[in-house]
Amino acid sequence: MKQIWIITKRELKAFFDSLMAYIMIVAFLGFTGFFTWLYGADVFFINQASLQSFFSISYWTLFFFIPALTMRLIAEENKSGTIELLLTKPVNDWQVVMGKFLGTLLLILIALAMTIPYYFTVSSIGKIDHGAVWSGYLGLILMSATYISIGLFASSITSNQIIAFLLAIFIGIIFHIIFDVLASSFTGLLGGIFSYLSINSHYESISRGVIDSKDLIYFLSLTFICLFSTEAFLAKRNLSK
Repeated sequence: MKQIWIITKRELKAFFDSLMAYIMIVAFLGFTGFFTWLYGADVFFINQASLQSFFSISYWTLFFFIPALTMRLIAEENKSGTIELLLTKPVNDWQVVMGKFLGTLLLILIALAMTIPYYFTVSSIGKIDHGAVWSGYLGLILMSATYISIGLFASSITSNQIIAFLLAIFIGIIFHIIFDVLASSFTGLLGGIFSYLSINSHYESISRGVIDSKDLIYFLSLTFICLFSTEAFLAKRNLSK
């Protein structure tokens, strides 16, 4: 656990040293703040104390932001050769993957924590469903963890950051959009399978305040599968050296 925490701090520090963290946080707050308070189906437009507009825009904002954060995590080290140097230290592949995963997740948590004033502001102007708000944040965290793991997987199989970004977006689109479209196009067992594979169906359920074990299992399982696949690619690469 000590090695994982060391890598986690290293990755988080790298985000802030490169200004990526500041850019991501400012852009995230800018996008979510604009659409939550000023434009479209904002808080004042729907005329009720709810953060559904925030959760809706965050759903899409994080979809694009997370691949931009993860594209360099392993691809850059593959290109520069520093991944071999890292793996010669007393750490294993899983510890490297988990450290990079947790470092990125911490950055997302920092960005989400900075939106807590939205919650206090809305609750001060009307009666708000506190359970729905906190479950909405939980949904964003689980979804972010899933996309971080997908981004890490994409970054592990290439040394090109742009390819890693596009691959993460492509895989994300399958779970984010395509499975949802297929679920609405089919009925019966097939429709149910596509619905279960869709991130959107699980996120919407949690963001409405319904915390079901099947939704938690879905996000945690998909995250673990992607992290395990990332470790497998790293291990395979090391064996081929």
